[in-house]
Amino acid sequence: MKIYTRTGDTGDTSLFDGTRVRKDDARVDAYGEIDELNAWVGFARALTVDGASTPLPRLDDALAQIQRDLFALGADLADPADKIARRVAKAMLGDADVERLEQLIDRLETDLPPLRRFILAGGTPAGAALHVARTVCRRAERRMVSLAPPVEAVLLRYVNRLSDLLFVMARTVNHRAGAHEAEW
Repeated sequence: MKIYTRTGDTGDTSLFDGTRVRKDDARVDAYGEIDELNAWVGFARALTVDGASTPLPRLDDALAQIQRDLFALGADLADPADKIARRVAKAMLGDADVERLEQLIDRLETDLPPLRRFILAGGTPAGAALHVARTVCRRAERRMVSLAPPVEAVLLRYVNRLSDLLFVMARTVNHRAGAHEAEW
């Protein structure tokens, strides 16, 4: 299979149901935001914490799962007619996935100092990348909210919770590296 198909050379693309839409269609924009988010999560995974030789201790597996979740989410967004959801079980996110994110947030927060003020994004390269991922996640959420037909409520809950988790992960990475959190 070639990487190029030439079918999008005129500025349109296909959704999973075969519908052709412009590449600036709101649905294409939404799953494009999810794709960018996935790339930022991958970038954060590639970074190391405070010069350590292992990527994001104890967080790498969670981030890898998030990347798989984001592929499923992107597939769901590209499938407004629900043609793929019935055929491909891996392309479905549910309440258990939201709960998994919440449980990880709760576990990570036990090791962090209480948050008393807003903090400025930054810290280590991995922490800063996770902060960027958080903001891209919020942008993706805004795009998803605007879609018609509307996306399933569980997908919005997932993305909302994911942005919270990415914030907590950024704080965790920075805390583990001894990076100071600059308060605003």
